[in-house]
Amino acid sequence: MLFRQLEYLVALSRERHFARAAQSCYVSQPALSEAIRKLEEELDVPLVRRGRSYEGLTPEGERILMWAQRILADREALTDEVGALRTGLSGRLRIGSVPTASGAVSLLTGPFCVEHPMVTVDVMGNLPSEEILRQLQNFELDAGITYVPENLSENFHVVTLYEEKYVLLTNIGDGLARQSTATWTEASRLPLCLLNPTMQGRRVLDEIFAEAGLRPAPRVECDSVAALFSHVRTGRWASIVPHSWLHVFGVPDGMRAVPLVEPTRTMPIGLVTTSREPGPVMARALAETARATDVAAILERLPGATPA
Repeated sequence: MLFRQLEYLVALSRERHFARAAQSCYVSQPALSEAIRKLEEELDVPLVRRGRSYEGLTPEGERILMWAQRILADREALTDEVGALRTGLSGRLRIGSVPTASGAVSLLTGPFCVEHPMVTVDVMGNLPSEEILRQLQNFELDAGITYVPENLSENFHVVTLYEEKYVLLTNIGDGLARQSTATWTEASRLPLCLLNPTMQGRRVLDEIFAEAGLRPAPRVECDSVAALFSHVRTGRWASIVPHSWLHVFGVPDGMRAVPLVEPTRTMPIGLVTTSREPGPVMARALAETARATDVAAILERLPGATPA
């Protein structure tokens, strides 16, 4: 069995098409198909359901796929570990983040890159929390920055970064902009622009509104926090955004960020990695950076971070 055969199987599962899988592996389609056929012969189980086109993996193929992902991840982790021992950490660090926390990612990647100048960082900042956990389990990410649920599986390790708080972002001419705080009830009466309902950041807001007996009807729904800022800038809408995004944009001219109360609610955001031992050296290094960086203290100094 060759590592290359396992790579081809993982690529086929990812691309769900023989030609695209071959292209992603920089080989011809016949070469990829023959390598997978030989893997089936060696393991003596069918891995791929074949028809006129790719129809998916067999149940046996799905099980072998998990082993292939683990073996390839361990090979990469071993290579990174040896490289770190010889010349220092190098390679590529893959981070996934939920959109609401992506504004705070730079608070970790900045000091991490100073400490490890030979590492390239790849940040995917628009992933659902469930997708981050899935990609961590499938070794597609080294670390995730996401909401930390109370029932998080023991397969994951968490370094808590900060508590996500919420501010009303509104036009300077709005009456609520002159207040030191605003209630969720007051915010619900404004023409709101919010994240779309499929995103966990929006579901959190809906839960808080429901706790106050409210059900807002936003006029505009977006798939990024940056888009919320751009809509509020027009003066037509208000929004509710995580206070961590004030680290990115500050409070733009013509806007005010007013802390929300009644209820006052926060959500924990953490750096999540797999708990397998020995963990990948990239993930361990980023976790060390996270423990040494007081992200919460940095965010507490932002305008609108705490009720006056």
